[in-house]
Amino acid sequence: MFTAIAVAAALIATPVSSPADPLTTEIGALDAKVFEAYNRCDLPTFSGFFDPKVAFYHDTGGATFERDAMVDGVRKYICGKVKRELIPATFRVYPIKDYGAVEEGEHRFCELATKRCEGVAKFVMVWAKQDGTWRITSVLSYGHRTATPTE
Repeated sequence: MFTAIAVAAALIATPVSSPADPLTTEIGALDAKVFEAYNRCDLPTFSGFFDPKVAFYHDTGGATFERDAMVDGVRKYICGKVKRELIPATFRVYPIKDYGAVEEGEHRFCELATKRCEGVAKFVMVWAKQDGTWRITSVLSYGHRTATPTE
């Protein structure tokens, strides 16, 4: 519950939404690296972006509270089946004073077998910068739905 309150409080902060903003650029580059590893099923690299005690909340899959369990879910349900694509117009970054950043947006999921992108979901990721290294500490993945024809 504390994580949800912290995320909600951070979301009402002033957004850093300019693509030229250094924080937005940095988090955008990290997002690309995280999901490049996810899409290639490079689980050692993917895992390295997450705090060992990451809290991951998924509206249809439930909650996990450790990196290994979350990565195991990716191995079972994503690898070789689905790839993720960020919807760039939805990407936003919000700073968290003396902690890190909140990233939010929407992404679509494409079936590798059919090459059709039929699913869309919203996401929020909380990034912490500790000793110069960024790690994801919390993830909300929600609002999963079928993509509309224009998406």
